[in-house]
Amino acid sequence: MIPFMFTDLPNLAAQRLGTEVIAANDEFFAPKEALLTAGAPEWREGVYTEQGKWMDGWETRRRRTPGHDWAIIRLGLPGIVRGVVIDTAFFTGNFPEKAGIEACAVPGAPSAAQLTSPETRWEPLLPPAVLQGNCLNSFAIDAIDRRATHLRLNIFPDGGVARLRVHGQAVPDDAVFQTNVEVDLAAMANGGVVVACSDMHYGQPQNLIQPGRSTYMGDGWETRRRRGPGHDWSVVRLARRGRIVRAELDTDHYKGNAPGSCMLEYADAGRSFDHNTAHWHSLVAEAPLTPDAPHRWDCPTPNAVTHVRLNIYPDGGVARLRLFGQAGV
Repeated sequence: MIPFMFTDLPNLAAQRLGTEVIAANDEFFAPKEALLTAGAPEWREGVYTEQGKWMDGWETRRRRTPGHDWAIIRLGLPGIVRGVVIDTAFFTGNFPEKAGIEACAVPGAPSAAQLTSPETRWEPLLPPAVLQGNCLNSFAIDAIDRRATHLRLNIFPDGGVARLRVHGQAVPDDAVFQTNVEVDLAAMANGGVVVACSDMHYGQPQNLIQPGRSTYMGDGWETRRRRGPGHDWSVVRLARRGRIVRAELDTDHYKGNAPGSCMLEYADAGRSFDHNTAHWHSLVAEAPLTPDAPHRWDCPTPNAVTHVRLNIYPDGGVARLRLFGQAGV
């Protein structure tokens, strides 16, 4: 089993989830929106704009007055933050000395004016921490279980940040789990999270529960070619304890590398779940898989469950997994 780090959790600030940088006090050299760009930062040798050197990130002017610079981000998936990565790639003589993050939970769609007014209460999430230039600066955030809808990235006193990644678990509004309403209990957007897997050489297992169809082969979960006995697997902790009625699995884009077959199992455990000691029960018996195709099984569980294990035989790639059911029954 691969040990998970906070960076293996979903990026709640991914652009594809609807995250936006809605305000910044300064963006003279490079725009605030670049903080969320999905790809890795790039360097363009000898490229300049009217403001100065072109940089792939958010960069403020040199501060000549007291204070510090900031940017406010609306998370595409509100949730509990477990760690952040502040990437200063290619910022060498112009990165901030320190950075800190504050969080707030504001319902609806507050304006930038509301979020910057005294009525909005910001709570510290990451105290100002020393940054290194041209580096992935990773900071785990422990024991803070507050739900956040917006973050404020503070840089001290000024400078440039290439990318911001915010890893954690989504926490949707309780209205999502209305009684007798069928919902995807595995969905990342609803609070589902992959908590363990055997291998993720080619693709992050969190991709299994991303919203929408996969966009290309790298947008799923894919393991290396297995050369020994056994099979690969991933475990999803459901957004809420509930009864599953239907499972859907998609091998979209996996043509010469789809698994030969799969099986689904379920367990009822608490937050102290241990993959090695959990009692697993059959949800979907081993079934053949068709490459590049959707699959569906009606599979009502007799009782409420908390975790589902996807077993693939012997290895390969799966684009998406959906587990529909009712929470709290």
